[in-house]
Amino acid sequence: MKKIGVILCICILIWACKKGTDLMEENEVFTGFVQPSNFPTPAYDFTRNPITKEGYELGRKLFYEPRLSRNNSIACGSCHIQSAAFTHHGHDVSHGIDDRLGTRNPMPIMNMAWHNEFFWDGGAYHLDLAPINAIHSEVEMDETLTNVLTKLRARPEYPPLFKKAFGTEEINDEFFLKALSQFMLLATSSDSKYDKVMRQEGEVAFTNAEKNGYLFFQNNCASCHSEPLFTDLSYRNNGVRPNPSDDHGRATVTGNPKDMYKFKVPSLRNLAFTAPYTHDGRYLSISRMLDHYRFDVSDLPTLDPIFQRADGTRGIPMSEAEKADLMAFLKTLEDSAFLSNSLLSEPFGSEFIIH
Repeated sequence: MKKIGVILCICILIWACKKGTDLMEENEVFTGFVQPSNFPTPAYDFTRNPITKEGYELGRKLFYEPRLSRNNSIACGSCHIQSAAFTHHGHDVSHGIDDRLGTRNPMPIMNMAWHNEFFWDGGAYHLDLAPINAIHSEVEMDETLTNVLTKLRARPEYPPLFKKAFGTEEINDEFFLKALSQFMLLATSSDSKYDKVMRQEGEVAFTNAEKNGYLFFQNNCASCHSEPLFTDLSYRNNGVRPNPSDDHGRATVTGNPKDMYKFKVPSLRNLAFTAPYTHDGRYLSISRMLDHYRFDVSDLPTLDPIFQRADGTRGIPMSEAEKADLMAFLKTLEDSAFLSNSLLSEPFGSEFIIH
């Protein structure tokens, strides 16, 4: 009986290792990066890192690989959860290794191909470099890139995957980071009701409430949340009062006092799934976030001029009816296909951790 149990365990481990090198499910169809017809030209230079099926598969496995952290417990996918549009759902700020708390709410991994800078403060200027921040962060993964590569080299499943992706079994920082980028670049959200209306697909149309909300959005919100990404990728102070951690935002990167309390404008896509809101996750609902702009915009020295009203008050005038219409429009930005895309999900079998 004991012998049978040992044999069974060995079989499970062999099966798990095999699944680690056979990452795509039978029902998954790899199409590579697809440029949505209603989107602008991507900012990412694909000529320096062309997406391949093998590179994507390696990046997908690495994205869900907990060995990227010091004690092999935290993966990228731990804080960037697909069902929450790759945010850390249910937490105001990031919860990392040993349940340590960060100071910011993780931004979604979504439509990264159109960004030149990353994180709330723009601290990473290239997608290929962004994972290093999380790996080296004491409150996220608390590891070093050197140690991560050493751990991957010790795993028999990884050299063949690197060879398939990059033509060599060498596991170095360049190939490691490029593979992660290939996976993240495929996290494109472009199939919401809004997108279908803009592309005039079939007979999809806005309701009257959605039309009214879209008009209100264009007149009051689009200067920061510009279409179709629903962010202009700028850094702005939207009047959120500094919290006890006194996060200086963009100024921590630039050192410029004029950037104090400015944070990157987040996308409004899949908003219902990315709660809580703002850089520190202080608002738990879309309704409360909108009320911030109606009633709670603080008079800070670097407050964006767009929130200064002619009568000396601050914020965005909005009636209850206008708020309801705007919320109806924001729901049209939900992309269920993105949230359930099997190509972005954790590969089957990757949950088996063999130390």
